[in-house]
Amino acid sequence: MTRLKARLLEKIQELRPRTANLLKEHGKVVIDEVTIDQCIGGARDIKCLVTDLSYLDSQEGIRFRGKNIPETFAALPKLPGAEYPTVESFFFFMLTGDIPTPEEAEEIHQDFRSRAKVPAYVFDVLRALPKDTHPMVMLSSAVLAMQKESKFAAAYHGMKKNDYWDPMYEDACDLLAKLPEIAAFIYRYKYKNGEIIASDPTLDFGADFAHMMGIPKPYDDVSRMYFILHSDHESGNVSAHTTHLVASALSDAYYSFSAGLNGLAGPLHGLANQEVLDWIKSFQKKLNGAEPTEENVKQALWDTLNSGHVIPGYGHAVLRKTDPRYTAQMEFCQKHLPNDPLFKLVNMIYRVAPGVLTEQGKTKNPWPNVDAQSGVIQWYYGLTEYDYYTVLFGVGRAIGVLANITWDRALGYALERPKSVTTAMLEEWATKGGR
Repeated sequence: MTRLKARLLEKIQELRPRTANLLKEHGKVVIDEVTIDQCIGGARDIKCLVTDLSYLDSQEGIRFRGKNIPETFAALPKLPGAEYPTVESFFFFMLTGDIPTPEEAEEIHQDFRSRAKVPAYVFDVLRALPKDTHPMVMLSSAVLAMQKESKFAAAYHGMKKNDYWDPMYEDACDLLAKLPEIAAFIYRYKYKNGEIIASDPTLDFGADFAHMMGIPKPYDDVSRMYFILHSDHESGNVSAHTTHLVASALSDAYYSFSAGLNGLAGPLHGLANQEVLDWIKSFQKKLNGAEPTEENVKQALWDTLNSGHVIPGYGHAVLRKTDPRYTAQMEFCQKHLPNDPLFKLVNMIYRVAPGVLTEQGKTKNPWPNVDAQSGVIQWYYGLTEYDYYTVLFGVGRAIGVLANITWDRALGYALERPKSVTTAMLEEWATKGGR
C-alpha cells in the first residue's frame, strides 16, 4: 500500500464518524430555503452537495483544501527548475488535505507509472472513429472503452459498503495515470498526421504530457499549472456534479468520468475556452493590425454588445470578482509572453471590458473567468487547434472529480435523487405566497 493510500485510509476513518453523527443527530437541521427561481433556474445556489476538496467563494475564488491558488502553488513540492508543483503532489494533497513530502510525491509518480500503460484496444477504438470526430468525443469514448478494466465493477458483488472506496481509489488512480497518453495520442493522431510520441517514464505527469504532445519547455510547466487550475471547482458545476451523480448509482469511475466529460463538452462549460479564443481571434481581425488601445477596444466591445452578442470569457455563475485562475495564467503570460500580440489584446480587454459591462448593466459579474485567458497560452506554444482545448480541461478536471468520487464511496454518500414538482404546483404556491 502506498503512503498516499494509507494516509487516505486514516483520513476516511477520521471523517466517517463526523458524517455519521451529522446524519444521526442533526439530520433535520434546516440549512437553506428553495425559491421558485432556484427551482426553475437550474438549482442555482441551493446548498445540497458536500465536498471537502474545494470551495468556491464569490469574492475569494477557489480554495483547494482551504488554500487559495497562490498558497497551493507555494506549499506543494516542485521538481528542480520547475515553476509549478507536480500533478502527483497535488493529487496527494486533494485526497488527504496534507502537503506531501518530495519523497511521497515521487512515490505517487512511480505508482502512476506502474498504472500508465494504455490497453491497445483503446487506440483501436480511437482509430475507428472518423478523423473529424470532436476530440472530446474521442476522450470520452476512450475512457468508456476502458470500463472493462474497472476494479470496482469486478469487486462490487459481495463487497462490504465500507470497503467501496478501495477499488474506487484503484480505478481513479488507474484512469488518471492513463489520461496523459490518451489525450496526447488524440492530439497527435488527429492533428499531427498520426505521428505518435512515446511516453517517457522518467518524467512527471505534466512533463510527460508536454513531451508526448511534442511541445518543448516551458510547456511542461504550462501543463502542470493548467491541470491544477482546472482540477476542481466545488461539486456543483456540470462536469463535477455529473461525475458525482453517476457515481452515486455505484457506477464505476470509467462510467462516471466519461459522463462528466460529456457535460464538460457543453458550450456553457468546458467548451467555453474554445469559443473565447475564436472570438478573440475575430476581435483581433477587426482591429486590422492596429495596436489595441483603450479606445479601439472599448468601441469593439460595444459593437459586440450592441449586435446582441455577449463578451465570452466574462461573467461567472458564482464569482463576483476576477477569477483567480485567470490571474494565475495572466501572471504566467506577463513573465513568459508579455509582448505576444494576442496576450496584449487579452490584457487590454481585461482593462476595458469590466467598465463596459458595468455601464451596460446587464451582467452580475463583469470580471473575466478562467476561459478568458487559457486559450492564449496554448496558442502561443503552438497548440492552435482550439477544439482540442477542452480535452486539456478534461485531463485537469479528472484530478478533482476522481478524488471526489473516491471520497463519496468512503463516506457512503447516498444515491442522488432530488424530488421534482410540477409547474401547476409552483403556480399554486406562488399564488399562496409559499408552500
